[in-house]
Amino acid sequence: MKIELENVKPREIESRSFEIITEELGGRALGKDQELIIKRCIHTSADFDYADNLCFSEDAVSKAVEAIKGGACIVTDTQMAKSGINKRALARYGGEVFCFMSDEDVAGAAKKNGTTRATASMEKAAAMDRPLIFAIGNAPTALVRLYELIEEGNLKPELVIGVPVGFVNVVQSKELIMQTDVPYIVARGRKGGSNIAACIVNALLYMIHDNRE
Repeated sequence: MKIELENVKPREIESRSFEIITEELGGRALGKDQELIIKRCIHTSADFDYADNLCFSEDAVSKAVEAIKGGACIVTDTQMAKSGINKRALARYGGEVFCFMSDEDVAGAAKKNGTTRATASMEKAAAMDRPLIFAIGNAPTALVRLYELIEEGNLKPELVIGVPVGFVNVVQSKELIMQTDVPYIVARGRKGGSNIAACIVNALLYMIHDNRE
């Protein structure tokens, strides 16, 4: 069987990928402020289900963009997500990326309280006196604790990106976040991951960069 490769120059690979994504979406209408995020998630994963399972609260994207421009910081639940976020672009607006999962005090608190490190890391983040966007791609327990902190009135995130991947309490934790009154971007169902969490943050940063005058 003869295999024919597309003749695409290296600098054109990404743009050609997005052309293919647009073609395969078949003219499907996506929300104007949601389109780039959805397409970048598909580009990252080669999974077109994100066109259906990504859920956005009202004005979530515009609120997140304004929060980032105002210096909001990102809190993730994995070092992988942290490493994937464009920290240089975020720093232009005064923001930083944090992951507390490996911190000794977080490990100690988790052991003392009989919780996961993800739960303890959300509690540490809640004590920060900075505007925060949470990008959760791995631990449903992080989302559950965020839900509790929000409902208790102890936390008011600028945005919760809820895209943990897996089976145990993954679906339920995402549905809890969608019941809150905070802005959210959630991948309903079992799919997600740290790469998707980072991808969504980067898509927001791309949107700010592309809209600069």
